[in-house]
Amino acid sequence: MKFKLDENFGSRTQGLFRASGHNVQTVRDQALQGCEDRNLYEVCRAEQRCLVTLDLDFADITRFLPSETSGIVVIRVPRNPSLALLEQLVRQFLSALSRMSVEKKLWIVEIGRIRIHQIESEED
Repeated sequence: MKFKLDENFGSRTQGLFRASGHNVQTVRDQALQGCEDRNLYEVCRAEQRCLVTLDLDFADITRFLPSETSGIVVIRVPRNPSLALLEQLVRQFLSALSRMSVEKKLWIVEIGRIRIHQIESEED
């Protein structure tokens, strides 16, 4: 799967995704640090990449529709998390990804659980 890691993530996190066989780019790779959230959302849509971020703004489905994306993953961490905790949450996400798809969904990854939001398809 193709991922875009927001500027909150470094090379160690990128390595975890690559070790799991994923195609991963970072916001830094494209010099998008500090860009508007809407711009990053549109770049990910155009590139068909799932966005992985710590930015809680992306959990707002009225502003960033997951159904129009390859997925949005918001990793929720306490203030000033350790690198070990951040890596644990990324591993938790990657493990869950092996069992189900994030496509067109918003996943909120928290310690010990993942909340998944998806829009139910309307029946005619």
